[in-house]
Amino acid sequence: MTRFSGATRLLRRVALPTSVAAVGGGLLLYSYRPLNIPGFEGPAVPPPIYGADGTFKLPRFPRVKSRDEQLAALRRGQSRDDEYDVLVIGGGATGAGVALDAVTRGLKVAMVERDDFSSGTSSKSTKLVHGGVRYLEKAVWNLDYSQYQLVREALKERKYFLQTAPHLSMWLPIMLPLDRWWKAPYYWAGTKFYDFLAGSEGIESSYFLTRSKALDAFPMLKPTDLVGALVYYDGAHNDSRMNVSLAMTAALYGATVVNHAEVTGLVKDDHGKLCGAVVKDRVPERDGRGTKDITVRAKCIINCTGPFTDAIRKLDDQACKEIVAPASGVHVILPGYYSPAKMGLIDPSTSDGRVIFFLPWQGNTIAGTTDESATITHNPLPDEKSIQWILNEISHYLAPEIQVRRGDVLAAWSGLRPLVKDPKAINTESLVRNHLIDISDSGLLTCAGGKWTTYRQMAEECVDAAVKEFHLPTKPVLDAPRVSGTEAVDDGAILDGTCQTHNVRLIGAHGFSKTLFINLIQHFGVETEVAKHLTESYGDRAWTVAALCKPTDLRFPARGERIARLYPFVDGEIRYAIRHEYAQTAVDVLARRTRLAFLNAQAALECLPRIIDIMSQELKWDRARQQREWKETVSFLESMGLPQPMLSASRADVEKGKLDFSSSLEYKMYSRHDKPLLDE
Repeated sequence: MTRFSGATRLLRRVALPTSVAAVGGGLLLYSYRPLNIPGFEGPAVPPPIYGADGTFKLPRFPRVKSRDEQLAALRRGQSRDDEYDVLVIGGGATGAGVALDAVTRGLKVAMVERDDFSSGTSSKSTKLVHGGVRYLEKAVWNLDYSQYQLVREALKERKYFLQTAPHLSMWLPIMLPLDRWWKAPYYWAGTKFYDFLAGSEGIESSYFLTRSKALDAFPMLKPTDLVGALVYYDGAHNDSRMNVSLAMTAALYGATVVNHAEVTGLVKDDHGKLCGAVVKDRVPERDGRGTKDITVRAKCIINCTGPFTDAIRKLDDQACKEIVAPASGVHVILPGYYSPAKMGLIDPSTSDGRVIFFLPWQGNTIAGTTDESATITHNPLPDEKSIQWILNEISHYLAPEIQVRRGDVLAAWSGLRPLVKDPKAINTESLVRNHLIDISDSGLLTCAGGKWTTYRQMAEECVDAAVKEFHLPTKPVLDAPRVSGTEAVDDGAILDGTCQTHNVRLIGAHGFSKTLFINLIQHFGVETEVAKHLTESYGDRAWTVAALCKPTDLRFPARGERIARLYPFVDGEIRYAIRHEYAQTAVDVLARRTRLAFLNAQAALECLPRIIDIMSQELKWDRARQQREWKETVSFLESMGLPQPMLSASRADVEKGKLDFSSSLEYKMYSRHDKPLLDE
């Protein structure tokens, strides 16, 4: 009995520390277990290498039809025998997503865009791919299950971004500065709940930083009242390049995709049901030529025109009630020294209660956004009041020795967010929480609202509704292209007639890796900064872009003529944009293929002559077209924040370096003499 009692006491003594050690060890193993992090996988196909015979074989990427070939296909769609299953109006994120979803279900698809892919809201986002920590906060405090669902869905979609386009999207740590100790447990609980909801869709867990560590990670922070910070992870992406990649991937899979093609009317049959649309190619008129309208027949017409949704709805029914309530969001671009290169910041409690983001993007810093009601215009101008508000909010959390100057604003723009109302709801004035899918009596399917992060889910639900309503014949895709340019991946194997866009890699994704830029440098002799930019903008198609770069006749770099001295954009990108991505105007190149107009409006003006020259060679522009491009591009750059004195600049002024900077804010910010500083 005594021995038994002794053994029991021993077990009791050992049990507690053993249990604690087991639980602690388990938690440690769980925390540091190997993770398959979305976006960090190796390439689906290896990079090209030298063969045994000493030759270097570049990937043989499948050819995308030219824009002229796409127009010819659209004209064939005028006959009943060549009727499309789906005609998508609008080439933004939603429209391109719908086109890709439908064509990879085996449907015959056409997509037309009045301006250019991503020319509207889709290129003017905050560049985040996120679930929304502020939406989660609202869900918890208001016990709002629908908000909670929105966050869950967005976190799931965030994972798909990083899987299908790892070259265009990336993980970004975002800091929440804390000025009161009591906020630490509140925000810690919130970010940990965000991690929990992300589950396997997440990356590293959020973590707390002491005051000294926070200042080390984000040296620009104001140290006064700073007690620490929390850091959580979200996604970021290159929005317009993502949009263009969606459109071109849809084209590669067989969709008829045409930009600068405007729908001017809808066609109905004898029963009042929609059966087609009238499309006008807007490019010939830019060259002073006329063009005939194209009547495109389709079983289903889908309206994905964002802020311009009501304009298409009124082509269907002039008496319909407007459903779009546009809101304007202004962003500003500041020099890269305003933020660390690999960490963003969120201020969840600005002076008026709005949230403001402060993020590294493309080597610069993006700050925004505002949220004001707006009227719908094609290229809305950023208002000075909003710009000053953003700069004022930034100054509150940056160190006092860092002057936030108006002249530091390199670019600024205003994007229209298409908030929508459900026309069939009891209260037709209340806004829809996420997105709206509506089918009119005549059969116009409208998909509106939502946000960039959930574009794929919106497209899936939209195509599901179209298939059900119009009895569209989905089927496996048996002749899918080898998107990777190799036989290593059969991209059609998964296309069984159901939605597979969460698995469909976009153009450029297959051969991308974090070290691809090294292969590019070693073969083409491009600069390191340029090579990184090309692989992170085009993925494995960087091989093609680099091959289109003009040789320099220098020791190094051997290829790649920069079009702007301070940015890594090169001449080959302009040629690639025209030959492989349907760029038709200088704005297409400056704003949506490269991002120079968004990064620095003045630098975009300075390189405009070079852009027009290369495009003139490729597209055979005459002098009248070149002058029109100059005038329209300078006008567009006004919506990107180009200073007023620059708006009257001529091409000759720019080429001869005769721009008058002496009256600009930027000129007056710096010391411009070589005299020694006077002793105080």
